[in-house]
Amino acid sequence: MKIFVPPIKSQGIKTKLVEWISSNVNELDYDRWVEPFMGTGVVAFNIRPKKALLCDSNPHIINFYNALKNKEITSRIVKNHLITEGEKLLQSEGAHYYELRNRFNEEGNPLDFLFLSRSCFNGMMRFNKKGGFNVPFCKKPNRFAQALMTKITNQVENIYQIIQSGDYEFKNQDFKQTLDEITSTDLVYSDPPYIGRHVDYFDSWSEEEEIFLKNGLYNSEAKFLLSTWLSNKYRVNNYIFDVWGDCFLTTKEHFYHVGGKETNRNAVYEALLSNIELPDSISTGEMKSRIEAEVSLLTEAPTDNIIPKQLTLAFEE
Repeated sequence: MKIFVPPIKSQGIKTKLVEWISSNVNELDYDRWVEPFMGTGVVAFNIRPKKALLCDSNPHIINFYNALKNKEITSRIVKNHLITEGEKLLQSEGAHYYELRNRFNEEGNPLDFLFLSRSCFNGMMRFNKKGGFNVPFCKKPNRFAQALMTKITNQVENIYQIIQSGDYEFKNQDFKQTLDEITSTDLVYSDPPYIGRHVDYFDSWSEEEEIFLKNGLYNSEAKFLLSTWLSNKYRVNNYIFDVWGDCFLTTKEHFYHVGGKETNRNAVYEALLSNIELPDSISTGEMKSRIEAEVSLLTEAPTDNIIPKQLTLAFEE
């Protein structure tokens, strides 16, 4: 499967998990693909449904993709913007980044949003309480070399072609509003901020919202999949069993490259939760038994391997 990478970057992007997610939905029938938390859009753009409702609480993401959909932004416009701002960045030895960040926080130009996304520290997407982008510079004034500009403009063109090939609607709204628009013939892919783990997102996330999301998905009577984390080397995500205990789940081991230090970049067991059985999925009850028995947490294939000692986990009291 060829993976199309979107031009917008953020931590936690599902690029390396897209093929796994796709393998769990490509046999399902549905009229419309719905995402209450589209993020960078990488999942939808690679699933490539004929019809989609893609929503996010971050207005800058939605503004960017609506501008691309409406042809207000093109790959040529993007390239010219990157060349102009990249030269200023180089000449100022990086100081121009903060001038552009201030301009973006005042004007909200989607081209500036793209530039910040590709020049900020560690690909983070973080905003202050007033909604201002506040991630520092990556300290690489020569960031926008010709090869990178070509790469970004190609990504813009690829995503433009995908959007134009289908019926895609982008909405800036709270997930609760999106839940109200779901019908029983939709397939919902939900990727909320990971509860119980530090996240850099436009909004925070709470247990109450997790429960509201669960109830809304079930009440819609639509098929749904939800991305979350099952465990890392420190602990288990008990919300899977407390909130989503009547779901099926399938798992995959994944290594997240987040954080400035190598010691903060650890393996995580990712989980796809669903109200329907997926290929290789098991019940949450069976997964709970596996954790208690300290056996493999991978569901996709039988294995004789015991989980590594550093991943041996116990439920918290």
